[in-house]
Amino acid sequence: MSQLPATVSIREVGPRDGLQNEDPVPTDAKVRLLDALSATGVGRIEAVSFVHPKAIPQMADADEVWRRATKATGVRYSALVPNSRGAQRALAAGFTEIEVVVSASDTHNRRNVNRGTDESLDDIAELIAMLHGAGASAEVIIATSFGCPYEGDVDPQRVARIVSRVVADGANRVAFGDTTGMGTPRRVRELLGAVREREAEIPVLLHFHNTRGTALANLLTALEFGITEFDASVGGLGGCPYAPGASGNLATEEAVHMLHDMGIDTGIDLDALLAAAALAEEIVGRELPSGVLRAGPRTRLV
Repeated sequence: MSQLPATVSIREVGPRDGLQNEDPVPTDAKVRLLDALSATGVGRIEAVSFVHPKAIPQMADADEVWRRATKATGVRYSALVPNSRGAQRALAAGFTEIEVVVSASDTHNRRNVNRGTDESLDDIAELIAMLHGAGASAEVIIATSFGCPYEGDVDPQRVARIVSRVVADGANRVAFGDTTGMGTPRRVRELLGAVREREAEIPVLLHFHNTRGTALANLLTALEFGITEFDASVGGLGGCPYAPGASGNLATEEAVHMLHDMGIDTGIDLDALLAAAALAEEIVGRELPSGVLRAGPRTRLV
């Protein structure tokens, strides 16, 4: 096994990616969760997305949530946007780290935004230029990087070509989304190998789903490649819209629990994180899929 990194940066995505897959929750509850997560020591939080309320009603109060949230010192907050209008709202709200999504699968992209991948990439090029002109950074998230629910396997070389395109257009970083939990360690190795052959310097973040139980194995594989940035969602909040009833996002506390036991620092207080996970469970009114939330850390004795 290659030398593992000493530290890992986790971006908490529960307030956005997690809650947008749940029934709408009150603004007060969203602010409470965001503030609880800000106090855990996590270094990055994806706070909201600026989308049309008809498209994602769960995020209709994004401006209000962000206005009322406590902005903790040392935490980097980001927002997801679908287009230039969303980016303008994010910039007006004060965000300087902004994400936009494109699907590696043409079919998935058409289902999401009614246009092909190449058309979306043309729009993203203009969006990147606009963000840079406003002093903000642009992260391009490539969905269905490890497989598509409509097309099946996605060629890693196709993903690598998309990375080269967005790097040429000025993207500051890229992220790879395992949209429906199709990723496995083999697919992680093949994708990262293909990307690193083309673009060795671009910062990379990985977003794993645990729909089929492979998220932690995939994270470990990425660590062996030297990847140190990952998304995770408190309590495993959220899920996959294409696999009803299946768990979705990697639970933040499961990732932190494993990493700390391996001697890898995240800067996160696990006890505070578990309290935030319990709050998330209370807010959505259902049991969340996190094993560590159920059983507690390994140091907890029966």
